[in-house]
Amino acid sequence: MGVTTKIQWCDSTCNPTMGCEGCELWNPKTGDLTCYAGVLHRRYGGKTKGFSPTFDQVTFWKGRMAEAARWSDLADTERNDKPWLDGMPRLIFVSDMSDALSSVVPFSFLLEEVIRPVTSDKGLRHCWLWLTKRPDRMAEFSAHLAAQGVSWPQNLWAGTSVTTQPTTTRVRHLLRVGDENTIRFVSVEPQREAIDLSRWIGELDWIIQGGESGAEAHPFDVAWVRHLLAQCRAAGTAYFLKQLGSVVHLNGLRKKFVDGHAGDWDEWPIDIRVRELPQRVVMSSVGGAAVERKIVTRETSKILSKGTQAALKAWATRRASANNEDMVRHS
Repeated sequence: MGVTTKIQWCDSTCNPTMGCEGCELWNPKTGDLTCYAGVLHRRYGGKTKGFSPTFDQVTFWKGRMAEAARWSDLADTERNDKPWLDGMPRLIFVSDMSDALSSVVPFSFLLEEVIRPVTSDKGLRHCWLWLTKRPDRMAEFSAHLAAQGVSWPQNLWAGTSVTTQPTTTRVRHLLRVGDENTIRFVSVEPQREAIDLSRWIGELDWIIQGGESGAEAHPFDVAWVRHLLAQCRAAGTAYFLKQLGSVVHLNGLRKKFVDGHAGDWDEWPIDIRVRELPQRVVMSSVGGAAVERKIVTRETSKILSKGTQAALKAWATRRASANNEDMVRHS
């Protein structure tokens, strides 16, 4: 867990569990062992405090979410390195080094170690972005809570990861999580092939997209960005491009970037420099009988507040100055 993180779409990370039962990115049978959390466990597992002995051994870490709930509120804080997050509460990515919905994790643990901290007085100041490759179990947990009279917290965003077209079937399970007030998002990362989300895009609040990084990265085509961005625009769904990855193809040619992950949007074509966050407006009719919901998205290049535009400009200036200094030092 970390109060700060380099992940572009959040402020912090927290892991109530460590380790995972495996997925398409960590499968000894197929030989695919590219999940970054698994790679880090191979390096630090059993040696460094806070890790599982091995990645396939899911361990439980009580109190981590409660500790994260006590972190400061960022709603009125400028993020100098991530100005696209300005105006949002602290965004905490839950389970970046694990999958807390692994089958060995009991619902009683998730109630006490996830739901209770999220809905505490301190926890309600933040938004918690819970990501899983097991949304079927997340949906079961949601139903389990409902049966006990516990509503899915509005500040707990429900998300799933997809990497290929066959894995997009996870979305249908995600849509069963929570209720009409639940923000649901899909992380299309690392994207390994062309993916079409048109079947579900209108029911989702947020799409994150990113290419794969690392020595064994699959190629990522910029055309995939434009395709998914167009789907989000048509549906009114917020879109966030995290990175293009280590092997990027543009118009049929391999394109190199200074940033090894191609996560610096100053290097991208202008039309894909989009980093939006979902913003929900819930309105009740007279008497409260009917509730209407709509998603209001923010396109960084057009409709940000003047303050945030100034922050973006200052951020770009600082980056340019730092790059110039590096060039001088190495000249």
